[in-house]
Amino acid sequence: MGKVARVQAPQGNTGDPIRDSALGLVPETVDQIARLNRHVWRSSPVRPAILEIVRLRNARTVNCQFCKSVRYDLARRDGLTENKVDQIRDGYEESLLSQEEKLALAFADAYLHDPKQIGGPLIARLRRHFTQSQIGHLAIALIAFNATSRCAVSIGGMPEQLPITEIAAP
Repeated sequence: MGKVARVQAPQGNTGDPIRDSALGLVPETVDQIARLNRHVWRSSPVRPAILEIVRLRNARTVNCQFCKSVRYDLARRDGLTENKVDQIRDGYEESLLSQEEKLALAFADAYLHDPKQIGGPLIARLRRHFTQSQIGHLAIALIAFNATSRCAVSIGGMPEQLPITEIAAP
């Protein structure tokens, strides 16, 4: 990604990582992004650990160093461990993750790589483990995760590695 940002962040330090990033250059959108992110984490019919697994799969796919290093506290309290995080890789189908977790990852992969795959056999399997509302929420969560991580990667300026850091869900 490179340590030099392609777009410089606004001057000042608010303590909010989104507002202090280059996304803060368009302040009229930051509140909307924050509201969507809060809704994804606070109003979800999907367990936080499942959301976090999907968010981390997106982070690995997009290669967002910041997103890969963050762990949300709600997901940790819901049972997400670093052992599970280590299994969110290619070949997860053969991992020790639960069927629900593997299906969430399959949904994320289809969404990220070829959304037309979300039909037929995949949607039938998803419907056995998730409600219609949960499937819809997973899609909205992926919109939020993918948009912010792709923006961060395209703007650049992140270090090549960051330590794993737990943060409070918005």
